[in-house]
Amino acid sequence: MAEKEEDVINNSPIEEVRLTVPPTDDNTLPVLTLRTWVLGIPGCIILSVLTQFLTYRQSPIYIPASCITIVLYLIGKWMANGLPRKQLKVPGTPWSFSLNPGPFNMKEHCLLSMLATAGTYSPYGFELVAVVKAFYHRTVRPLPAFLVVIATQVNFLSSMDLDMFRCNPNDTSSVLFQFLGYGFAGVCTKFLVHNPYMWWPATLVDVSFYRAIHVSEKRAKGQLTRLQFFLMVAVSSFAYHVVPVYFFPSITALSFICWIWKDSVTAQQIGSGQAGLGLGSFSLDWMTTTSFLGSPLSTPMFVICNMFIGFVIKLYVIAPISYWTNAYNAKTFPFFSQGMFDADGQKYNISRIIDEKLQFDEAAYKNYSKLYFCVVFVYSYGFSFACLTSSISHVALYHGRTLWNQGIPINVFFEMLNGYLSPGKPIANMTFKIYGTLGVSTATQAISSFKQGHYMKIPPKSMFLVQIIGTALSTTASFVTGWWIFSSVPHICDLERLPKGSPWTCPSERIAFSVGVAWGLVGPQKMFYPSGTYSMIFVFFIIGLLAPVPVWILSQMYPEKKWIQLITMPVIFYIGSITPPVSAINIWPWMVVGTIFNYVVFKKYKGWWVRYNYVLSSGLDIGAAFVAVLATILQVRDTYGISWWGLELDDHCPLAKCPTEPGIVVEGCPVFK
Repeated sequence: MAEKEEDVINNSPIEEVRLTVPPTDDNTLPVLTLRTWVLGIPGCIILSVLTQFLTYRQSPIYIPASCITIVLYLIGKWMANGLPRKQLKVPGTPWSFSLNPGPFNMKEHCLLSMLATAGTYSPYGFELVAVVKAFYHRTVRPLPAFLVVIATQVNFLSSMDLDMFRCNPNDTSSVLFQFLGYGFAGVCTKFLVHNPYMWWPATLVDVSFYRAIHVSEKRAKGQLTRLQFFLMVAVSSFAYHVVPVYFFPSITALSFICWIWKDSVTAQQIGSGQAGLGLGSFSLDWMTTTSFLGSPLSTPMFVICNMFIGFVIKLYVIAPISYWTNAYNAKTFPFFSQGMFDADGQKYNISRIIDEKLQFDEAAYKNYSKLYFCVVFVYSYGFSFACLTSSISHVALYHGRTLWNQGIPINVFFEMLNGYLSPGKPIANMTFKIYGTLGVSTATQAISSFKQGHYMKIPPKSMFLVQIIGTALSTTASFVTGWWIFSSVPHICDLERLPKGSPWTCPSERIAFSVGVAWGLVGPQKMFYPSGTYSMIFVFFIIGLLAPVPVWILSQMYPEKKWIQLITMPVIFYIGSITPPVSAINIWPWMVVGTIFNYVVFKKYKGWWVRYNYVLSSGLDIGAAFVAVLATILQVRDTYGISWWGLELDDHCPLAKCPTEPGIVVEGCPVFK
């Protein structure tokens, strides 16, 4: 009996892992070779540039690892076949290396891809630079800005006045280097990497991809090999996505209710997928489906179910009830928006309450108006609070065993903390949040790579080395690219002044700006607790803390009902915390596709799922990403395609953004009596 249990653990107790990752290993394969550096370093720089390019689109595109991996595979195979197997000595040292250490193997390919794909993470600190330049319209000098960005990546604290990006020559404090994120990752490796019960679904996509192109496979009669299937999907995805990306962007969000009731605000609020409930709306664009939540094909069904519950509770229960009962004067503002508003329902004029040093002007605020948000945005704070506290109680009750590499929105905790400690300083608040959350986000990224390396049987020391080098390279390349974009694209992030069809709407930066104003500029005391406009939102702290308790009690009372143990409150609250910027048009297609493949196909056609599911995900990603890169290059040069109705990146529901409170006058909207 003990031997059987050991075999299960060695082969993974998780079925999806057993079906994807073999338990065997060939430890004779070379890993850290010349090809790793010659291909990985340029790959990291190129990918950093592309990632930064695609970050500011209306539907952000995150280039999957498979995009660069397939290119590296072709070049690596060519080098293995073409270079001489000659040993070269490093002068003055006992070291030597081979130009060609042998066949281009799967482990080597995975490691150099890790180095290259370090460029898929845009530096968090550049969000600060982007907000100051695009929303506060202040001049930022490149050297101080670069020091801020590099500091947030490697966690060193430099001597500078972060509020205005001016170096402080009188401060002689030393520079402190702290690779905190990697330290946290090392501490957690025993529990999150080596533990076979802690599985990482997204990494299985990459493992499946590597096996598809490296493992020799004989084509069965009437079937395609994994590589053939991947190439077919990638080419088809590329050909198709020319339509939604360049020729017909409007099919990224189809909202038929709005087309039927063109003059009804309420109907468009119900039907709009971008600014409303999204009933009957859907998308024909894979990038819209995956832009915020990742690939639904790599998400377990129980996670999809939990997220669906949270999505329905927030968007179809709490938010509509609050809006149509006019809680928080909700009808004065749009139902779903990332914007900020004054008491008259107009766009809030931040310049009226801020001084030359980007600090809060108390007298001006009292003479102008309180700051308001739409009801959906308000509850995103509440769900963030609940996600944070429910994670604590969930771990205490379950020891974290059923908690999926779902992110916990701790950023709101740091925003709130700094808001109370240092009110009236929005840039300082954003900086504090970035430094506070960076350690956790870096650790999460590092652990994800370690888990992939664990599945691929790659030495941890080699992985750590390429991660450190990749981080330094990607930060520099990303900063240069981002700086060029914000210096070259006219009116970037400005929805009112961007040309028709322009994708440069910066949804994440827009949210960061709004959050910085709420927590940093106006401050939590005026916005939330104790006497703020939305003080009742703090009750979500208690709701989140208590929510896992009844589920845990039921799981103890009925242990035979395994589905109860899969109810995960932090995941349920998480989806509510990211809407907006995530909207119904992103969530509905994601959930439908995920349910089809991870429930219907997994149950009825498991053989096909094992063979092709993760390969399908990679193929769709890579085809769509290549089209997006080409289109973005054209769009930077102000080439947006033929001007027509379908060019707009919009679901054609203009009235969905209108208020319904009687007497509120907003341009382009009817006035209710």
